[in-house]
Amino acid sequence: MYHFKTKYICCFFMFCLLVSNQQIQAQTGKTQFINEAGISLKHYGNDRKWYLDNIPFFECSDPVLEKVYYYRWQLYKAHLKNLGENGYIVTEFLNTMGWDLKPFNSLNDATGFHIYEGRWLKNQRYMQDYINFMYKKGGNDRHFSEGIADAAYAYYLVNPDKQFITSQLPSMIKIYNAWHDHFDQAKKLYYIEPLLDATEYTISSIDASGGRDGFRGGDSFRPSINSYMYANALAIKSIASLNNELQTADDYQQKAADIKKEMQQSLWNDSLKHFIDRYKVSNKNVSYWNYIRGRELVGFVPWTYNLPDDNAQFNTAWQHLKDSTSFKGTYGLRTNEPSYQYYMKQYRYIKETGERECQWNGPSWPFQTSQVLLALANLLNNYHQNTVSVPDYLAVLKQYAQQHDQAGKLNIVEDYDPDKGGPIVNLNQRSEHYNHSEFNDLIITGFCGLRPGSDRTLTINPLIAANSKLNSIKYFCLQNVLYHGHNLTVLYDQDGKKYHQGKGLFVYVDGKKQGGSAALGKQTITLPDAVFTPVKSATNLAVNSMGKGFPKSSASYTDSATNT
Repeated sequence: MYHFKTKYICCFFMFCLLVSNQQIQAQTGKTQFINEAGISLKHYGNDRKWYLDNIPFFECSDPVLEKVYYYRWQLYKAHLKNLGENGYIVTEFLNTMGWDLKPFNSLNDATGFHIYEGRWLKNQRYMQDYINFMYKKGGNDRHFSEGIADAAYAYYLVNPDKQFITSQLPSMIKIYNAWHDHFDQAKKLYYIEPLLDATEYTISSIDASGGRDGFRGGDSFRPSINSYMYANALAIKSIASLNNELQTADDYQQKAADIKKEMQQSLWNDSLKHFIDRYKVSNKNVSYWNYIRGRELVGFVPWTYNLPDDNAQFNTAWQHLKDSTSFKGTYGLRTNEPSYQYYMKQYRYIKETGERECQWNGPSWPFQTSQVLLALANLLNNYHQNTVSVPDYLAVLKQYAQQHDQAGKLNIVEDYDPDKGGPIVNLNQRSEHYNHSEFNDLIITGFCGLRPGSDRTLTINPLIAANSKLNSIKYFCLQNVLYHGHNLTVLYDQDGKKYHQGKGLFVYVDGKKQGGSAALGKQTITLPDAVFTPVKSATNLAVNSMGKGFPKSSASYTDSATNT
């Protein structure tokens, strides 16, 4: 088991429960290739029932991937926060931060990861509450740039509750239109200050300061915010189509097309062969519409949402991912290249302790590593290229998994040194078990290859390198994933001796074999109709997250010095 340290105050509450109906997918027949009871006892002890009820189980011949998978579910559960009448949300930090949304301890920058990850939980209340909070209860305050509409639609692709997702549409449109305050009408692109893109100390902000700082400033047209707005527009288009709002669907399809056109024309740099920033700001150090002077890892984010055209011009960008003089660090992906003048220069420290603070001028961030792995899975599934291959994907995934191991203990913190290894920002009562990235969704949709879709057709395409000397995977099993209300199991057995089902890749639906092949590769199966069953869920009215009125909590303590 993994033990999380955080501050607690012992309080006495009277619990008042309000029972309400909510939709959740039904569970039907299961497979039993993995001993779920034994694994849950090993990893979660007395807490195992929640995991048995909620998570897909996973095992594979790589022990690091397997143990990190179970750690990340425990981390995720630790970040589920019950707001009473406001439902459940997912937090980024275990403790309250000065910059989060009060009184909820909520931030919106990693919400997309939270939803992508949480869509695989069997109890759909968690994600439906969280999406409702973001869109109907003010949680998406646009503190940071975001791709939350895209994530909400990704949730729907796994759990196709049409009534729920279409109910979010008015708020999605309202928030999308609010981002017009970051839209340059002349350039037809979105811009943002790097800090509010959740990436302080980037090339644009450092160079805009003349190399003196970079925490604030440096507003620029970035691949990130424009990719998010592209993805959000496509999500709104798809949800509007579900609701038969055809004019809205057409409008947002056009918005997405316009962003894509301008990004490919204006943010692609032919000299650097990469998507990079152009300045919005103009001062004595930088000029409006000039390109920044180097590549950044954020230039891969367009592929996180399948934005670029499938052609050799854009696909060449991926050569930089494998280049040790570019983004490929020994211990993680660099956020920019060592050739940059201010690469890894430390500007910001904690005043009281001298500890290093967050920067994006080279350090390896799980946040962007997650984006790159999503992008790389899309590239390998949806594009035609030979620049990168499955072993490259697996190498980055394994490197990322290894970052969770700190002297034999599992933890994930804010950022890491890509060249020397180890954490950079690992602050007590802040950085531990940091929920600012994803991992298990990468295992499910990338490594195991379950590619969600909007209809009954499901593609399975595991990104494993069975014959690679460096990255050989001898077996894996992803068991009882709840998808469209059906239990799916995907297993691969190189020699047939692990699961005794034969050699190769096999797919089971509701406990019955539905697909299989001796060779690895893309498989397509047709699922039965989606299944929904209403369930009852309880709301804890005693939480009183707003801190007003009743019920009120109280606490008492004894001072050890005075015994009073």
